[in-house]
Amino acid sequence: MKNVELLAPAGNFSKLKTALYFGADAAYLGGKEFSLRSFADNFSRGELVQAVKYAHERGKKIYVTVNIYAKNADLAGMEDYFAFLQEAGADAALISDPGVLSAAKKSAPRLPVHISTQANITNKYAVKFWHEMGASRAVLARELSLAEIAEIHAYVPEIELEAFVHGAMCISYSGRCLLSDYLTGRPSNRGECAQACRWNYSIRKRDDKSDSGWLDMEEDERGAYILNSKDLNMSAHLEEMRRAGVYSFKIEGRMKSEYYLATVINAYRRCIDGGFSPVVERELLTAAHRDYTTAYALGENHQTVNYSDSQTKGDCDYIGNVLGYEGGFAKIEMRGRFFSGDVLEVLSPDGNFGKSFTVEEVCDSKGEPVSDCKRVQEIYSVKCPLALSAGDIVRRRKYHVEQC
Repeated sequence: MKNVELLAPAGNFSKLKTALYFGADAAYLGGKEFSLRSFADNFSRGELVQAVKYAHERGKKIYVTVNIYAKNADLAGMEDYFAFLQEAGADAALISDPGVLSAAKKSAPRLPVHISTQANITNKYAVKFWHEMGASRAVLARELSLAEIAEIHAYVPEIELEAFVHGAMCISYSGRCLLSDYLTGRPSNRGECAQACRWNYSIRKRDDKSDSGWLDMEEDERGAYILNSKDLNMSAHLEEMRRAGVYSFKIEGRMKSEYYLATVINAYRRCIDGGFSPVVERELLTAAHRDYTTAYALGENHQTVNYSDSQTKGDCDYIGNVLGYEGGFAKIEMRGRFFSGDVLEVLSPDGNFGKSFTVEEVCDSKGEPVSDCKRVQEIYSVKCPLALSAGDIVRRRKYHVEQC
């Protein structure tokens, strides 16, 4: 598939490296200022400079989120921030507010502007408006169908279109939610969402004379998650999205783990390069996820709520990150307990992807032989017949018998 971009989230520098290693063409990330996702690590100004340099050296791009709904006080210092992003070489700023866009155009006229999904773009006239205001890309709302996207592209072919292909969905209308703020005091539209929609709820029964107390709401014995949206998965429909005019395929998840990012990005990279396959379909089941949905892309859809549970843990356990390979031994930074005799599987962007090996000989960082690798972030040397690369990940399928 040609002339498309795979765009991945990066909540910190380590996740940025993972995203680019596993095949993302670009990454979107937030600074310490003016960005939603308050609980991501985010990037200091110095780290932003380093991130842009790191990406550009690899022929990749960096887009910086400045997508808050700004109040008057938020605008203080914003022009300086945009001037900094332009000087740092950022490839674009993601913006959702007209006042913020004005500040960007005034202080950083050479900095490209992408209109964030927070702007709730659902029609061709809105896209036309933003293009006339100087935006080079529009990130479309998740509520649109492919037919509606195609109509937008035909009406404003000059602007790039970006759309989500994978990840968490909001039960509210493209993120316009007050539930978190109401229940916890953490405003979702200021980047502090508590994800109250993912909670398991109960109801209180009352009548005129008595209070019957709290009652569980049960879909089955596991409870009822009445506001919990399914996860988006468009892996089988990327070519349709491209034909509709989508240029950038966006993966959600600045708060997700490195293992999640590696798994999903690797799957979509392979899907873009080689087409959808059973391998891709299986791969997207290995990391934590909710039931999958295509949301509204193929038309009206009333089956978008994940009632059964908050999410499944996936088909694999994350075991560790490969730091290097020498003399038949892989250096693995442990992230999940493993044992001598375990069968580990390789997650990699190269030909070792999906290959397995049995753990037969392991030493800890002191060179002492061990059979139970239980020290978190210990560097273990594991004998391995596969020439693994730094950046690869090893995991364990859950259908193998696990030791206690």
